[in-house]
Amino acid sequence: MGSLSTIDVPLRYPKARRDECVIDYYHGLPVSDPYRWLEDPDSEETKEFVKNQVEVTESLLKSCETREKIKERLNEVFEFERFQVPFKRGDKYFYFHNKGLQPQDVLYVQDSLDGEPRVLLDPNVLSEDGTVSLHICVVSEDAKYLAYGLSISGSDWITLKVMSVADQTTLSDTIRWVKFSGVAWTHDNKGFFYSRYPAPKGDGADCGTETKINLNHELYYHVLGTDQSEDILCWKDPEHPRYRFYPRVTDDGKYLLLQIEENCEEVNKLYYLNLSSQPANDDLRSTQDANGLLPFTKLVDELDALYHYVTNDDRVFTFQTNKNAPRCKLVRVDLKQPNVWTDVLSESEKDVLVSAEVANQNKLIVCYLRDVKHVLEIRDLQTGAFLHHLPIDIGTVRISARRNDSTVFVSFTSFLTFNITYHCDLATDIPEMKIFREISVPNFDHSDFKIDQVFAPSKDGTKIPMFIVARKDIVLDKSNPCLLYAYGGFNVSLTPGFSVIRTILLKHLGVIFCLANIRGGGEYGEEWHREGTLERKQNCFDDFVAAAEFLISNDYTQPSKLCIEGRSNGGLLIGACINQRPDLFGCALAHVGVMDMLRFHKFTIGHAWTADFGCSDKEEDFNSIIKYSPLHNVRRPWENCCGRYIQYPATMLLTADHDDRVVPLHSLKLLATMQYTLCTSVTRSPQINPIVGRIECKAGHGCGRPIQKEIDEAADRYSFMGKMVDAAWND
Repeated sequence: MGSLSTIDVPLRYPKARRDECVIDYYHGLPVSDPYRWLEDPDSEETKEFVKNQVEVTESLLKSCETREKIKERLNEVFEFERFQVPFKRGDKYFYFHNKGLQPQDVLYVQDSLDGEPRVLLDPNVLSEDGTVSLHICVVSEDAKYLAYGLSISGSDWITLKVMSVADQTTLSDTIRWVKFSGVAWTHDNKGFFYSRYPAPKGDGADCGTETKINLNHELYYHVLGTDQSEDILCWKDPEHPRYRFYPRVTDDGKYLLLQIEENCEEVNKLYYLNLSSQPANDDLRSTQDANGLLPFTKLVDELDALYHYVTNDDRVFTFQTNKNAPRCKLVRVDLKQPNVWTDVLSESEKDVLVSAEVANQNKLIVCYLRDVKHVLEIRDLQTGAFLHHLPIDIGTVRISARRNDSTVFVSFTSFLTFNITYHCDLATDIPEMKIFREISVPNFDHSDFKIDQVFAPSKDGTKIPMFIVARKDIVLDKSNPCLLYAYGGFNVSLTPGFSVIRTILLKHLGVIFCLANIRGGGEYGEEWHREGTLERKQNCFDDFVAAAEFLISNDYTQPSKLCIEGRSNGGLLIGACINQRPDLFGCALAHVGVMDMLRFHKFTIGHAWTADFGCSDKEEDFNSIIKYSPLHNVRRPWENCCGRYIQYPATMLLTADHDDRVVPLHSLKLLATMQYTLCTSVTRSPQINPIVGRIECKAGHGCGRPIQKEIDEAADRYSFMGKMVDAAWND
């Protein structure tokens, strides 16, 4: 049954106006939306609502005994040097480094691996509070220039700038209105391709707090030293305003690939332009057709499969695809015979092909996902034949490789290993993984902890993988606080990874951490993903509930000590599950969740999510969505519980004012609805567990958040969790 909160007296929540006149009709069914006014982030009424909610939450957090201890300990434990995997361009190496508590990582460059590193770009000098972050970082082929994209306060809007690598001079080039874009330098190093939206109307319209839908993406070429107004339009498609365009210049510099996507489904169109047959890139305008577009050739013009560039030998291309291969494979095509595709590396019987990189000219470094653990192999590029296995522990890898280089870098992390970077020379007969750099967290002894992988049966019998991380001396007697995390959407796989913040929970709060790999993710390929989409979305919630029930039935914990957490699509997961099974959890943390499932497609990039969720405009989709939409399914569980005392778990909804991906209105509307339905509209409501919101300022969907904001938020949400599930601090 629902937890009995340590809050003896219910919180007093501010009243929020309900406009009962706002009613929408979906396929003949009326649906009220009394908090529609909260969709306007600039209204004084919305600002007052946010201010009042912040005050309520702060008053509660002041009573959370572990808040300052967590914050203090995190400030201590983050004080260690961290390095990201290096990458090579030209004859130089680049990498990101943080000395400890720097708000943002700093980009360094060195002339050789043992050369003296020097700072190339330090985002921390661009703002006093560290809220300007680096989101795009692409070095030209000759390593002479750096194109970098800056985000303010975590917004998805990017401003592109260019720097001279030799003297760290920022050039005059400034490109705005960039969002969801790659940067692809031409190999003459005179400029680059990028994507942007049309200039928004009004000052500050691209600041990150607006909610207007993003439409009409366009591809441009920018010539160094020119104004953005002179950029060359390369492609647009006004007949398909939701398309997004991603450029890629091939390894040999001869071709420009254009990947066209409509939503978040793993499918894309694929066009190409032969750059070697074009005039000089700064004169591309001379090749534009009557519509002002470049003469791309359409290699794949259907949105029915994924095509991801791996490499090419002149006109012969190798792609990774899920065409007739839900676990992906490698295929090859000659541009002169565009209808003839041959398999290079066939689909595995059970493993998912995650990525394929090329090094030492003709060696493939192939990464598979096997029962949610990465596996590395070396194969022949031309035949796909197996050559070597690269041994790694259970965890997650990231590969940095270039076709013309024999040395590759492999970055490894796991639940108990922060990071090990290996380098491997593929020119040797038997490649070895040699440690290039190993980073450990001070005062964290991984030998004190253990990792188990279990498989929990879901409602329909499907086995759901779940990692469980805990102290070795843990006793399974139902007394342990437990944190269950999942995502379950958009083909995203949650693999083992280290969290400095999580070490505090394991070590000082005695928490058992559990990661459930529910359907909707990509852990077992496209079929696993599709089983958690559209009318099958309920599988995600059933899988998550099954994981919770497994933990309870196997004595890891009990409902009152079980906290659930998710972010974005995972926030939706948490919102749906507390509606469906409020009795099963003691605490819930829902970050930047998609909570209004009837209107999400009307804001910023929400329309791209319809491949997973469906759209309320379609009756069939509406009939599925309305059953689980968090905003529309808040109920008073005590009214239909056969005399049992059931309330919602203690709940914290987290959002941020510059989240222009899942805009704050989702969390704000759900917060108002839950407080009204559960707490303020009923005399002597049995809902004692608090329902609060944490609304961050000058932050977005999550990327680019300075370290101090990360620490402060972690202290708030986990001290809240600690108080609600009665997790005592242990030094």
